[in-house]
Amino acid sequence: MTIQLHRLSNGMRVVTEHMPGLKSAALGIWVATGGRNETAAENGIAHFLEHMAFKGTEKRSTLQIAEAIEDVGGYINAYTSREMTAYYARVLEADVPLALDVLADILLNPTFDPAEIEVERGVILQEIGQVLDTPDDVIFDWLQEVAFPDQPLGRTILGPAERVSGFSRDDLFAFVRRHYTPDRMILSAAGAVDHDEIVRLAESLFGHLDPAPTPAPDAARFAGGERRVVKPLEQAHMALGFECPGYRDPAVYTAQIYATALGGGMSSRLFQELREKRGLCYTVFAQAGSYADAGLITLYAGTSGAQLGELADLTMNELARAARDIAPAEVARARAQLKAGLLMGLESSSNRAERLARLVAIWDRVPKIEETIARIDAVTTGDVREFAGRLVTEARPALALYGPVDDAPALDALQGRLAA
Repeated sequence: MTIQLHRLSNGMRVVTEHMPGLKSAALGIWVATGGRNETAAENGIAHFLEHMAFKGTEKRSTLQIAEAIEDVGGYINAYTSREMTAYYARVLEADVPLALDVLADILLNPTFDPAEIEVERGVILQEIGQVLDTPDDVIFDWLQEVAFPDQPLGRTILGPAERVSGFSRDDLFAFVRRHYTPDRMILSAAGAVDHDEIVRLAESLFGHLDPAPTPAPDAARFAGGERRVVKPLEQAHMALGFECPGYRDPAVYTAQIYATALGGGMSSRLFQELREKRGLCYTVFAQAGSYADAGLITLYAGTSGAQLGELADLTMNELARAARDIAPAEVARARAQLKAGLLMGLESSSNRAERLARLVAIWDRVPKIEETIARIDAVTTGDVREFAGRLVTEARPALALYGPVDDAPALDALQGRLAA
């Protein structure tokens, strides 16, 4: 398998990986722009724009966009995150030029028809309402808000309904002009692809774009704090967040191993203590998520209102205990889980295309898989214990509570348990 990276004269990057034996290809355009690049008044517009990409171009209607890909048995979709917006497709080998033409069309030639804007506005408002009605979705938005308050990184990706209700055609075009620049675009393809052909197509479709470097967003500022929303639900939902390294920090691998050992599977500490031994919850997990210059380790559990206090106390006990006695076997198991997840993911051309795009966005290169494995293997038990110790002593956590949480312990009380 061969990874090749090329930069067009205007700054757009093209990265491919040929996978022998495959008859299909995954490809897409990853734009290094997301919710984090919005102003407060624009909150939600990056996601709105992603929706509008499929609502008609100068040469294709909404239906024709879908038919162009589905007539050849392909698949097309998109997503928005806080730092990235992706438009991607999967097709058979012979249809790669078609898929790339459609992707270029929806990115470069949208009409943003006012009638379609109103239709999609309604769809997004329904999506926002659905999230607000889903406790174990909305609680993570609230956790993000208290972890990174009063800054783009802390705002929701969907945006508030009042903002979404006001976006105009001119707003969408203005956001595209400012942020959909070639220096932010990465064309990534994996599977049955030919690098030289992809580069030729990229030159033809995107080479005319003028380079227009855009500034990086403001640095993230983790603050911590508490948000508690009392509502008569069946379950009390608790999400707890701690500051962790960004993805360019070598310590990010320590954070991932720590989170995996703490709550990354059925053998993890939180799962064993809270679910298997105590029966306090059905769902419990921990995960480490990182951005360019910041990160968040998130712990989540749902339980009854009457048992939330006990669950919260036991969670803090496990956090404090991990700093003292996390065992080499636990670290080894977490390392194995991370490496297996990474390597298993490489069996999918779609995962490979996304991985290539993300690595190029982070490093402007694609590190060899052996380099990543070596960094995971280099994390020691001492590193994880030291990280666990700093996690519970250096920064005030973020806490989000939702449901019958009237009597849940306050954040200061929970933090006090960590220092005990």
